[in-house]
Amino acid sequence: MGSLERSKKKTQVWKKAVIHFSLCFVMGFFTGFAPAGKASLFSNFETTPSTTSKSQIPPHPSENSTYTPNSLADKALVSSQVQAPSPSKSQEAEPENRSLSETEEEVTPRGLVIVVTPVMTKDRYKNVLLRRMANTLRLVPPPLLWIVVEKHSEADVNSSSTMLRKTGLMYRRIVFKENFTSLEAELDHQRNLALRHIEHHKLSGIVHFAGLNNIYDLDFFDEIRDIEVFGTWPMALLSANRKRVIVEGPVCESSQVLGWHLRKINNETETKPPVHISSFAFNSSILWDPERWGRPSSVEGTKQDSIKYVKQVVLEDDTKLKGLPAQDCSKVMLWRLNFPTRTRFST
Repeated sequence: MGSLERSKKKTQVWKKAVIHFSLCFVMGFFTGFAPAGKASLFSNFETTPSTTSKSQIPPHPSENSTYTPNSLADKALVSSQVQAPSPSKSQEAEPENRSLSETEEEVTPRGLVIVVTPVMTKDRYKNVLLRRMANTLRLVPPPLLWIVVEKHSEADVNSSSTMLRKTGLMYRRIVFKENFTSLEAELDHQRNLALRHIEHHKLSGIVHFAGLNNIYDLDFFDEIRDIEVFGTWPMALLSANRKRVIVEGPVCESSQVLGWHLRKINNETETKPPVHISSFAFNSSILWDPERWGRPSSVEGTKQDSIKYVKQVVLEDDTKLKGLPAQDCSKVMLWRLNFPTRTRFST
C-alpha cells in the first residue's frame, strides 16, 4: 500500500508540471502573434526617466477631431502644439541675416593707439602726473599701448614699475642712463628711444606724443584712430600764472589743412609754421616702410634722429595731413597746462 500511494503522488506531481508547462507554452506562443504597436498591460508602470510611454502622450489633435486633456500637463502640451505654428523660411532667414550683420559690426577691429610719454628727470611731480595720465588712458577703449620713457633710477625703478603694473594697461617701460644738461635734448632723446623701439618691433598703429601735463577729451583718441598717414588738431595752451588761453593749431577747410596759426584770446592771429610735438600724430609704418607713403627708403640721420625726421615729413607733406575733428578743426580736444617755471620744468 505504501508503494502504491507513493507512485500516485509522483504521478500527480508530473501531471501538474506538464499542465503548467503546456499553459506557459500556449501563452507564449499566442503572445508572439500579438501586434507590436499595442501597449502592454504593464505599460502604465514604466518609470524610466529618459523615455515616455505612448499611453502618457495625448494624440495630436487634427482639424476634424477634438481632444479633451485630462491633466494640466496634457493641456500645456496641447496648447503648445496648437499655438506654435512652424515658422516660414523667410521668418527663419531674417533673424539669421540680422545676427550676421550685428556680428560683422561688432567684429570690426579698432586701430591701435601708441601713446609715448617721456618723463622728465627733474620733475618733482612726475609720479603724480604719471598716475593722472594712467587714469586717463584707462578710460580709453582698447587697443592702446602706453610707452613710458624715463631715466634709470634705483629709487624710482620699483615705484614706477609697480604703478604701471597696477594700471591694467598694456605698457612698455624704456629706461636710459645718459645725462643731459638741456631739457630739450633729453626729451628728444626719450622720443627717439620710443620711435626706435616702435620701428624695431614694427608696432603698427597711430603714434601720439603725450606729455604728462596734457589734458584730454576722451573723444580725442577715437578721432586719431581714423588717421591714415598724418593728423593734426588744435591745442589749447593754459598757463598757471597767466590769465589767458592760447589756441594753437591748423587752419582747415573740412579736414584739409590750409595753414597754421596761433589764435589768441583777443582774436589776434599770428602765423607759426612749426607744429607742437603733441598736436600731431602719424602712422607708425612711416618709420620702417616710408616707400609706402611716397618717402625715400634711406635718409641720412633718420636712425639717429627719428623725431627730427617725423617733424620734417609732417611739415613738408601738407597734402597727407588730416585735420581733426574732420568738420573744420574747430573743436579743442587737447589742453596743455604749463606750471610756473620755479616749481617744475615745462615741456
